[in-house]
Amino acid sequence: MEILVTPVGYAHNERKEPVDDRWSSIITTIELTPEIPDEALDGIESFSHLEIIYFFHLQGKTSIVTGAEHPRENHRWPKVGIFAQRKKARPNRIGSTVVRLRKREGRVLTVDRFDGIDMTPILDIKPVFTEYLPQGELRQPAWVAELMQGYW
Repeated sequence: MEILVTPVGYAHNERKEPVDDRWSSIITTIELTPEIPDEALDGIESFSHLEIIYFFHLQGKTSIVTGAEHPRENHRWPKVGIFAQRKKARPNRIGSTVVRLRKREGRVLTVDRFDGIDMTPILDIKPVFTEYLPQGELRQPAWVAELMQGYW
């Protein structure tokens, strides 16, 4: 089965290369494509956070991982499957993150905590509902906290 997806917008920020750390200072604007009407964003400013689904457009198909690897190729961390980490080299090259909405101006959203680079194709924008957030205690392996030091 082939699935075709068309971007609904593009991210714009100062980050031109896919670097893994220091994202907290990056402010990003997301501008809708001309095919999407402004009204698609009506009411979005009443939400504090959005989930952004995006495409790792600079990730080449030849480097895709379908098995297990050490996160960030760090052999101190366990070898885990691609679906047990958030590596860019995913089978469908799709990323997702939760951002804080700073403002909306027409067809442009200004957000922070988006970990995509300039000109990243945005596949979808969803408001974060409290009811969709995890219930109960979250669990993760210790290596994740080490990996994430300096990410934001």
